[in-house]
Amino acid sequence: MARDPKHSFFEDVWEVARLIPAGRVTSYGAIAKYLGTGMSARMVGWAMNGCPGDVPAQRVLNRLGLLTGKHHFSADTPMEVLLEAEGIKVVNDRVIDFEKLFWDPAKELEI
Repeated sequence: MARDPKHSFFEDVWEVARLIPAGRVTSYGAIAKYLGTGMSARMVGWAMNGCPGDVPAQRVLNRLGLLTGKHHFSADTPMEVLLEAEGIKVVNDRVIDFEKLFWDPAKELEI
């Protein structure tokens, strides 16, 4: 997907993240690659840190399925709780069956 020049990079990240289906997860790098900025996974992470409430940030993980962004969630609704509410099992801050649950925007969305 070519970046929309009318949107900021963060807005583009949030737009993709909103498309991740419940019960599925993706990675910072997969979103970056889909947006044509494959070396900017860390910037995707920054975007997720400050995302609006309608963005399912809990579904975006690191490339190993680790909940590296968990410290940005409130104590009332931890990242792990949000994922488990969608049927995603988490053990020791890692999504079980990450590869099976992985949602790749480059494959799932038309480029």
